[in-house]
Amino acid sequence: MTQNGVRADGTLQRVRHSHDLDQDDGPGDPDGEAESDARHGIRGPRRGRRALRWSAATLAVLILGTAGAGYLYYRHLNDNIKQEELNLGDSKVAEPTPNAAGQTPLNILLIGSDARNTKENQKLGGARETFGSTPLADVQMLLHLSADRTNMSVISMPRDTLVRIPKCTDPDDGKVYPASDGRTMTNQSLGHGGPGCTVATWEKLTGIHIDHFMMVDFAGVVSMADAIGGVPVCVDANIHSRDSQGHGSGLKLKKGTHPVKGEQALQWLRTRYGFEDGSDLARAKAQHMYMNSMVRQLRENATLSSPNKLRKLVEKATEALTVDPGLDTVKKLYDLSTELREVQPERITMTTMPNRYVGARVEPTEDAEKLFRLVREDIALDGKDAKKTEEKASDDPAAGDDEIAVQVVNGTRTDALGAARGRAGDVAGILLDKGFTQAVADRSTSLSEDRTVVRYPSAELEGDAQAVAKALGIPLSSVERSTNVSGVTLVVGADWRTGKAYKAPKEDNRTPESAEALNGADDKACMHVNPAFTWS
Repeated sequence: MTQNGVRADGTLQRVRHSHDLDQDDGPGDPDGEAESDARHGIRGPRRGRRALRWSAATLAVLILGTAGAGYLYYRHLNDNIKQEELNLGDSKVAEPTPNAAGQTPLNILLIGSDARNTKENQKLGGARETFGSTPLADVQMLLHLSADRTNMSVISMPRDTLVRIPKCTDPDDGKVYPASDGRTMTNQSLGHGGPGCTVATWEKLTGIHIDHFMMVDFAGVVSMADAIGGVPVCVDANIHSRDSQGHGSGLKLKKGTHPVKGEQALQWLRTRYGFEDGSDLARAKAQHMYMNSMVRQLRENATLSSPNKLRKLVEKATEALTVDPGLDTVKKLYDLSTELREVQPERITMTTMPNRYVGARVEPTEDAEKLFRLVREDIALDGKDAKKTEEKASDDPAAGDDEIAVQVVNGTRTDALGAARGRAGDVAGILLDKGFTQAVADRSTSLSEDRTVVRYPSAELEGDAQAVAKALGIPLSSVERSTNVSGVTLVVGADWRTGKAYKAPKEDNRTPESAEALNGADDKACMHVNPAFTWS
């Protein structure tokens, strides 16, 4: 990994750095036998094991917003912050089109690694046999800040989700990692050149443009939790996260609400044995509760008014961070946190990507794609968006229909059905009949798209793309900018396998129940304790 250094002229340079991010279960927490199994491809039906680093990353962002005193050590703190390239893949998802006010959403990928590269992190949760091995991105969570900055949505992804990792190139040594042969566990993306490959993997899966990433280590979680002074958490029974074989985080709490900090906060964030069914979903739920409570604490608690506490907090936060170049200074982080602080707790929604088992692994469900679409279209997951006005047309006027070059691609193939024969030619013919005389069918390409979509590569073609959509009755929400096309491209999806008239599916913009949404203002949430892990 690399880190900012300061040259004699005061500019930044990148140097190889060995201190690399987050940890998880190990001898410091006997839950670590599962982590060793996962490295060798062995998994039981339990969901992932290390669902905490995202919370540390979010904590770092929010804390920096509170800690304006960080400027006292600006140069020193900047040197603390490590950085890596944002996206190592060959293709990128284009930035979303600004809304009527010229605003765009902000998407930040929070990544947690199980790297065992420091003594401090090893002590907090490392496994000796994995020291120095290729890190895994065992926690991945997308933070979406709406274009108007009124709401925030968070989507976490289980570590053993099967995805296609794209081709990635390590920026430090130029090593090329080929695209995965079929689907593989998403946590392996970090080992394909760095966090930029995890970003590329997310963009490939979700179609969501990612602006930044952040990673934080275990030691940072402990230090920052101490600096905050405690975060209230709740359990509905006495809990001790330790089974007869010694597995568990060691968390021990009495029934009720208690403030946790330091290593106890870390135990809460790591606990899987003892919460509900012992799966990673239960652990993610506990982390969502912790994060929501922490946000409320930062807003309501005056303990951070002490300059010394602020200084300690910012020092530890910057030491814990690895970011992309767009967030590599305290000022950039402070500006980001200022935006995040605008969102009230009741407009924050935590979710987990809906998934189903595939053997011992999981894959995204149809509900997951719906969740991704809501984020792509900047629709609040709390359901409190003001009623949307008529879709915004492009400011760029369209050319005449007979002057618009349109490439039509057959994207009707699904997992269950082959591509509808001749569909690209049929729809190109429909466009010709409507006056789009430059419409042509690309019969050399066959894609798989659930919904019909019109893509365009640059702003000056947005109006042309919208004209094509309007002529066919395709909603403007299905017109998107993409760097994967060279001109206006109509992809006929599985929702238009037959017929001349396109019938747009009725939009359901409700957050799927399977996403297990938790509202940031919910101060009554309490974790259910598995009876096998209670005590009296």
